[in-house]
Amino acid sequence: MIRAISHPWNLSFNEAKRLQEILAHRLHLSFPERPIHLIAGADISFNRFSPTLYAGIVVLSFPDLLPVEEEWEITQTTFPYVPGYLSFREAPAIIETFKKLRKSPDIMILDGQGIAHPRGLGLAAHVGLLLDLPTIGCAKSLLVGEYEPVLPMKGASSYLVYKGNKVGKVLRTRSHVKPVFVSPGHLMDIEHAAEITLRCCPKYRIPEPTRLAHRLVNKIRKTLGSVHAEV
Repeated sequence: MIRAISHPWNLSFNEAKRLQEILAHRLHLSFPERPIHLIAGADISFNRFSPTLYAGIVVLSFPDLLPVEEEWEITQTTFPYVPGYLSFREAPAIIETFKKLRKSPDIMILDGQGIAHPRGLGLAAHVGLLLDLPTIGCAKSLLVGEYEPVLPMKGASSYLVYKGNKVGKVLRTRSHVKPVFVSPGHLMDIEHAAEITLRCCPKYRIPEPTRLAHRLVNKIRKTLGSVHAEV
């Protein structure tokens, strides 16, 4: 597998900040019009204060959202948990898990931010750039930006605006349930990101790819966590 770019991960906060600013300018915020057959979801689980990360990726068929493949990886990180820099902690584990996939997804949704980030390079944007893959960030909480109230019915949305620019959508994926915060990562735009995310939410607030990835990594952590800690 060939990555679009590579860089060291053992960086200081100042170095990481500067790298984010540089890489944000390399993002392509347009979706290449091509059929979507496979869509992946990625997530990370960990115990508080532990350097051990449990990464998982689930690949589903699209649009019927049937499981096709799942892979996971247990890694160690030295980068602390700091909002705005999570990709330096989590992206290496996701990249290693992605290398195991036998089926190459057309799009990946990540539990995190895309360009809705202080420096325009959240986890989804960073990973998308590393893999040269269309990616979407679907976060459960707001990191940056402002938005108008979202109507209560499923499918309603409001643009997320940061420093005068639209960076995503606040999307209601279930009626009368808290919205999610969707932003494009790489090779993606706001409208397609919201549309694809909504199509991945037939029953739940969280898109099916990341919901299943979340379930997978928590299962791995609970099943293998104590064993791995003893090794």
